[in-house]
Amino acid sequence: QVQLVESGGGLVQAGGSLRLSCAASGRTSGNYAMGWFRQAPGKERDSVALISWSGGTTYYSDSVKGRFTVSRDNAKNTVWLQMNSLKPEDTAVYYCAASRTVALPRSPSAYTYWGQGTQVTVSS
Repeated sequence: QVQLVESGGGLVQAGGSLRLSCAASGRTSGNYAMGWFRQAPGKERDSVALISWSGGTTYYSDSVKGRFTVSRDNAKNTVWLQMNSLKPEDTAVYYCAASRTVALPRSPSAYTYWGQGTQVTVSS
């Protein structure tokens, strides 16, 4: 089992920045792809940013490309999501997830472990 705990969400004005953290514990050995997903009220959970075990491969959704950066430190069992130039449409609950795979799956169904989520609210 892997436990994931997100932190760093909050309320920010449009144009501002936030940095989300995801700390992993438990059986963290092995190759895990990590992903950040978000879900707004009434909408499906979508992938935002993904990062491979080595950190050498990343994926960003078109809506956040150029504004968000995902990174990880495997020695610290931590993944971060730096969010800049935030927009009101970025408002959602953000989830961290882990998938024991060398690939970089985009579908939430491919991820086994999930955090509890952290709320990000961007005011206009």
